[in-house]
Amino acid sequence: MTNLKLKSDLVSQVSLLGRGVQPESFNGVSIDTRTLEPNALYIPIVGDRFDGHQFIDKAVENGAKGTLWKKGIPLPDSLPDGFPVYFVEDTLNALQDLARRYLTEVEPTIIAVTGSNGKTTTKDMIAQVLAERFTVHKTDGNYNNHIGLPLTVLRMPEKSDVLVCEMGMNHKGEISFLSQLVNPHYAVITNIGESHMEQLGSREGIAEAKGEITDGMKASGVLIADADEPLLDREWKTSVITCGFKDSALFLAEKFTNTEDGVTFSVKGINGEFTVPVLGAHNVKNALYAIALGAHLGLTDEDVRRGLAGLRLSGMRMERMKSNTGALMINDAYNASPTSMIAAIETMKNMEGYKNKVLVLGDMLELGENEKELHESVAGHIPSSCTHVVTIGKKATWISCALKKEKGEMPEIRSYEQKDEAESYLASLNLPETVYLFKASRGIKFEQLIEQLQSN
Repeated sequence: MTNLKLKSDLVSQVSLLGRGVQPESFNGVSIDTRTLEPNALYIPIVGDRFDGHQFIDKAVENGAKGTLWKKGIPLPDSLPDGFPVYFVEDTLNALQDLARRYLTEVEPTIIAVTGSNGKTTTKDMIAQVLAERFTVHKTDGNYNNHIGLPLTVLRMPEKSDVLVCEMGMNHKGEISFLSQLVNPHYAVITNIGESHMEQLGSREGIAEAKGEITDGMKASGVLIADADEPLLDREWKTSVITCGFKDSALFLAEKFTNTEDGVTFSVKGINGEFTVPVLGAHNVKNALYAIALGAHLGLTDEDVRRGLAGLRLSGMRMERMKSNTGALMINDAYNASPTSMIAAIETMKNMEGYKNKVLVLGDMLELGENEKELHESVAGHIPSSCTHVVTIGKKATWISCALKKEKGEMPEIRSYEQKDEAESYLASLNLPETVYLFKASRGIKFEQLIEQLQSN
């Protein structure tokens, strides 16, 4: 349960109390009666297929202390006497305005993170590192859009020093709005991939949309960007710190070593090594963003090392687990694009000590008109050290077909349209010296398959 107290006079700045008695404060805000905490302010959001005003009785039943209410919508007769109702022109706009005003009260250092891949992992790394020195609040789950971001802000404890917020998008203009909503001091662009190619048309269009994160930055703001991405090598209106593997990077990762427990690497100009308990060279780069921010905000190298070593990632992002036979299963199936799938395959390539290396690849969604070519492009990155390749889904079949043309029957290649069709074959490989890597778009729901394999 949150201990956040939202002052009612702040609510009055974005609304008009038209009914009931104004309380001194609210225990946070909620747009969902199912998760509403007692004494919260209920904010009924109106969507294309729902209207939160219809659930006001449930909000009262679950302990709401007051509600925002869109002007013109009749109030139900069932509301208790004295129940506070604050009238607004639009409840979503009021939620966003409330978040803006709350930020001016708390005045945290604001760090915004976007990118085609790795933004949640990078957000988690940054928050973990900065928590060594500051009180940090971060985006929970995927609360990274025009509704989720203001809710993230309004769930921030009043004594927070730092807010680390993730910004997602599907179309141009969305990140610009989010940036102008919170006005970050620092912005991070992790990379440019192919996610949302269907909506944005090209990688250039994606880079332009991700670059909107600077639109609302403070005048003294700092952008931290991928040094290895040519589309980010341009003139910016703010100062820039680059991170990556290119020699020109200000924070340059040098030799790194993968183990079953994570990756160890060094950074040019910094004594000693860093270790993160997550696999992959791409996660070395994600860690560089956290290292750069730590350095800029005055943390010592030891603070940063300790923070990275204690990292706890959100689920389904290079998440490691063991089957009942002792096989290692790596669940990296929160989402997928060609860039992130190739990075995951590269991680598998560098893992040693396994008799069987099993790649389980599923459909990649929202790739637009070039989706066939983009799926096929993955095949050329699958090394001979991978002993088995299993594709699941109609689109993923393009990967297996391209792989067969390129490499024949080595590795062993199987293709299935449905997860349950692949389960028995994958279970036959469930041996102690096996490592599985699962990668697909979120909509494929590979976690269901992994759960079955763990228990069989």
